[in-house]
Amino acid sequence: MALKQFKAESKKLMDMMIHSIYTNREIFLRELISNASDALDKLYFRSLTDSNVGMTKDDFGIHLTLDKEGRLLTITDNGIGMTKEELEKNLGTIAHSGSLDFKTENKDENIDIIGQFGVGFYASFMVADHVTVVSRAYGSDEAWQWESSGVDGYKIEPADKDEVGTDIILHIKENTEDERFDNFLSESDIVAIVKKYSDYVRYPITMYREKSRMKEKPEDAGEDYKPEYETYTELETLNSMVPIWKKQKSEVTDEEYNDFYKSKFHDFSDPARVIVSRTEGTANYNALLFVPDRPAYDYYSKDFEKGLALYASGVLIMEKCADLLPDYFSFVKGIVDSQDLSLNISREMLQQDNQLKLIRNALEKKIKNELRAMQMNEREKYENFWKNFGRQIKFGCYADYGMHSALLKDLLMFYSAKQQKMITLDEYTESMPTEQKYIYFAAGDVSERLAKLPSTELVLDKGYDVLLCTEDVDEFCLQILHSADAKDAEGKDRSVAFKNVNSGDLGLETEEEKKAAENATAENKELFDAMTAALDGKIKQVKISTRLKEHPVCLSSDGPLSIEMEKVLRSQPGGEDVTSEKILELNAQHPVFAVMQAAQAAGNTEKIKQYATILYAQAQLIEGLPVDDPAAYTQAVCALMQ
Repeated sequence: MALKQFKAESKKLMDMMIHSIYTNREIFLRELISNASDALDKLYFRSLTDSNVGMTKDDFGIHLTLDKEGRLLTITDNGIGMTKEELEKNLGTIAHSGSLDFKTENKDENIDIIGQFGVGFYASFMVADHVTVVSRAYGSDEAWQWESSGVDGYKIEPADKDEVGTDIILHIKENTEDERFDNFLSESDIVAIVKKYSDYVRYPITMYREKSRMKEKPEDAGEDYKPEYETYTELETLNSMVPIWKKQKSEVTDEEYNDFYKSKFHDFSDPARVIVSRTEGTANYNALLFVPDRPAYDYYSKDFEKGLALYASGVLIMEKCADLLPDYFSFVKGIVDSQDLSLNISREMLQQDNQLKLIRNALEKKIKNELRAMQMNEREKYENFWKNFGRQIKFGCYADYGMHSALLKDLLMFYSAKQQKMITLDEYTESMPTEQKYIYFAAGDVSERLAKLPSTELVLDKGYDVLLCTEDVDEFCLQILHSADAKDAEGKDRSVAFKNVNSGDLGLETEEEKKAAENATAENKELFDAMTAALDGKIKQVKISTRLKEHPVCLSSDGPLSIEMEKVLRSQPGGEDVTSEKILELNAQHPVFAVMQAAQAAGNTEKIKQYATILYAQAQLIEGLPVDDPAAYTQAVCALMQ
């Protein structure tokens, strides 16, 4: 029989289907099993209204057969089968889908059909150089055989088949230098592919497997008898069939969820939280998500790959679909199963899928709400979570110009210098006096040092709390938030801005104190100008401080860039020239200041230069900054000791 040409396609189209839509050769088996599952669904659906079918759901199944010598892999189902016309229509035209037709014709029924795009069958040609399909339709006495070697065309002829259903017989390609096709004739590899992609297909997928067992010991065996083994074959069901995420939460124990998580995601610890989400309406999906108890070993490295396993009606589409998770929730692991997604879909097509965006938005809100519930009801567990993943949440607040900060700000936690524990922003504002003007924070790398900063001690002495921010992202996060909600004396909502304790005006001084400091600064202008000149551009200004009690000196910043932000940015590539505008503040009540005044009165410019160098270096050390010139600092100290 002469070959028939495929309709409405070319070699280029076939190549695209095989090499572009599918990036993974083992996908072929997923596609063929999904097609078989659809055929079973159709006949089962028929059996509900047609007693002549004579089969119950337990009678349906998919069987795999391996013939290594003949290089054959056969996928058999006892589903609805195809007539000659259906073979011509479904297999003779690429991208025609009989499953989609069936679902369209029965759109008012509760039918869940997996394959709806119509190109999955052609994935066979990624691994096979010849494909034969033998099918007998339900209600027909005839069977037909369709076969093709690819783009050259196909032929259809009568065949013998005793039972209703379809056999797909793949002649697996020979190995090449680049590819090893023998893997698709390996029993263990086939089992692994089924478990990976089709474990939750709702019909049993069976295969005879070769096994080994010890022979019975003969009764007359002597003491030197050595055990003997024999091989045998046994029919084995390869898939579990019932997805745990489709079960009601009341039907699954915590231990079962934990065991599934550890097995599926290769973790040794139970998850910190299990999130079950089911939605029907604009987005139809089942999701089973897990918040890990600890980060993956590579979580904070460039090698980490985020994403949830994405299924379409129990069949795996993608092991890690990054588009389902925002970066700030990238630590979440889990599974999403939707009936609304096409099985035959590429990564690029997924990115444009509106249904996927609806699912992502719903999951984002669900994850946030679950984390918030953990924070409020399981504080110790949440603080452990925050220790592991809080940095990622703070980056989420700062990223994209703060567009996600409203969603995430409730989850933030910082260490309280006053309460000596981790607190939320709400807890800070709820406990602060109504007259407090700012939410104060100190930024640096060590909380113990931050608590002893002169400015921190001043704020604490006023009865106000200070958040100790020890991660490099903290100040950037608070700056993008700008403010938090609080109540005024009358119980009305007000917005309270964040204030770095090392910024210029802390809002703690009275007008009289401010005026006195300004006058003292003006009176010592000549001295301060000399100190500024001696420090040669390292500082913007020297002035009298209103924040110092016991310390002789401190550094503050003027403008939007703080000293800590400068330190963070300078550590980044290309940030070597970033500089904050620093102000050197002196304590007018400290004995050192009197010495400086005496040196100025005596015209001792060398002593003023030495003291300026020493005081600036001391201020840097207090701030946790490296001394600009350790040698010059040492020489200045030694000169005073002589």
